[in-house]
Amino acid sequence: MRRKLIFIAPFAFLGCAGAFDPQINFKPPEYVQQTPSREESESSALGSLFGRGDNPLFSDRKAMKINDVVTVLIDERLQSSSSSNRQLNRSQNSQFSPGAFTYAGTSDNGKKVTKGLNNGVGFGFQTNSTSEFDGGGTATRNENFTTTISARIIKVMQNGNYFIEGRREIMVDEEKQIIQISGVVRPDDIAQNNTIGSAYIADAKISYRSEGAIKQNSKQGWGTRLLNAISPF
Repeated sequence: MRRKLIFIAPFAFLGCAGAFDPQINFKPPEYVQQTPSREESESSALGSLFGRGDNPLFSDRKAMKINDVVTVLIDERLQSSSSSNRQLNRSQNSQFSPGAFTYAGTSDNGKKVTKGLNNGVGFGFQTNSTSEFDGGGTATRNENFTTTISARIIKVMQNGNYFIEGRREIMVDEEKQIIQISGVVRPDDIAQNNTIGSAYIADAKISYRSEGAIKQNSKQGWGTRLLNAISPF
């Protein structure tokens, strides 16, 4: 039994170490799942100039139905700056001078003699303590991520909004780059050329990652992650 526990323990810590890897769950939000889909209806009769058939003479070329494709212009810029300063000072002095001799009587002469003896002996102690802390820090972060990806309409909700999902995989020199996106968009935010900026996507989830030899070699080994997970420093 003891051997089994020794064998299982490193893998338990390894699970804790792997928890540091950030992940994005592209599962639709609960309100998207709970909202019923909008029922499609033909708004115009067959043969109308403004029909919604395959080749109408006049129509809106923007994505409208499930599986229609919309182009997402991803332009995410993150700029943040923060600074903090903290200064603490604390000083404490204490003095204790008890009498080495005491007099329990009521005579004034006895009290004077006792006081003189205590002053001569000078019994007592004094403590001084001082603590200071002065700390500060500054952090600045600038990140830019710009690309274009096409996404499909997965669901048309009752209020007319679309839930979209898109994924693109690119293989370059045996390194696979994966871009994923999902979120909720309003039809009115889709431009006439069937594009929409990532800033107009609600509950947006955007992921860009790579898989391959470079990614594998730049990743910490499980032993290092194990030590980082259990190290108290």
